[in-house]
Amino acid sequence: MTEKIKQEWLTNPWANVLAGIVVSLALIPEVIAFSAIAGVDPMVGLYASFVIALTISFTGGRPAMISAAAGAIALLVYPLVRDYGVNYLFAATILMGIIQLILGFLKVGKLMKYIPNTVMIGFVDALSILIFHSQLQHIFGHSWQTYVFTIVTILIVYLLPKVFTGVPAPLIAVVLLTSISVMAGAEVRTVGDLGEITGTWPHFLIPDVPFTFETFMIILPYSLSMAVVGLVESLLTARIVDETLDSDSDKNTETRGQGIANVLSGLFGGIGGCAMIGQSVMNLKSGGTSRLSSLSAGLFLMFMIIVLGDFLVQIPMSILAGIMVVVAFSTFEFKTFRLMKRAPKADVAVILLTVILVLLTHNLAAGVVAGSILNLLLKRRMSEVE
Repeated sequence: MTEKIKQEWLTNPWANVLAGIVVSLALIPEVIAFSAIAGVDPMVGLYASFVIALTISFTGGRPAMISAAAGAIALLVYPLVRDYGVNYLFAATILMGIIQLILGFLKVGKLMKYIPNTVMIGFVDALSILIFHSQLQHIFGHSWQTYVFTIVTILIVYLLPKVFTGVPAPLIAVVLLTSISVMAGAEVRTVGDLGEITGTWPHFLIPDVPFTFETFMIILPYSLSMAVVGLVESLLTARIVDETLDSDSDKNTETRGQGIANVLSGLFGGIGGCAMIGQSVMNLKSGGTSRLSSLSAGLFLMFMIIVLGDFLVQIPMSILAGIMVVVAFSTFEFKTFRLMKRAPKADVAVILLTVILVLLTHNLAAGVVAGSILNLLLKRRMSEVE
């Protein structure tokens, strides 16, 4: 047990702390944008990300994976917030976590082994395209300085690790280029332009909703959707991290850990969340391999909000967009094109369906489920023909 704790927490601690800092910088603009999608105050998403990242570092089954408020969840809950208010969102988030806890005890995590590799390829490629596309709004249609900061960021993040790895390249890019932007008075869109950030800690609350069966029936459909989508994304991301680090993880523990994190998020005024593949890949690329990276991401997120708020709001969005562009390209499986030339038509169809559905719906779970069903039907059809 002591050896396991040492491996999961104390392996290369300095690199993991720095990786967590890099991830926390990338989380902030994403989370603020997701809060806008859900129709809530930016602090709702930021509080959720702090609580979820902090909790999952202890309760999760996959070290080095980053969980926070997620866009797929935000898309699901907008109608609930619009029609009933933010307190119903908090209640739905708590119920979401309870459902995930139940699913964890029912050991649904073992179902992950039945998702075929063709679906995984489509999932990863679609997600990298979504990450890339989401950054274009922060790059195009602004000042010429925006293009300069984006290009320089991409060059730093891509080239610097080839000659220096002591400090993660994205962290160097953020600190160096933000300082230049502030001193030069560059006309660029900053983190502060996305929404107001107040330097206050989250506090415990009981959602102000009627504790009735009617309330339960209102939030249940949303909670079920959030629970399923969040688990699919989390467990698929865990599988990707498993392959990258060449180690296995406990998917049932991860399922229960996500449930605990979401219950606490709702109790501290946050939206629901799940694992985030973009930030998880960034964590790995920055040297994160242990639970310490997830913990430091959550802690530094609140440290920036409470202590470094004045610096935080001045970070140009083009710098963070440049970092995520590199993450998107490094996530995309370019070998997919070679694979599709020689793979059976059934496998190509599964990959394309997964990619197309995810891109059309922005719902990763929908693409994965549909791709898995198509794969099963095609394999069965082929066996009948044989």
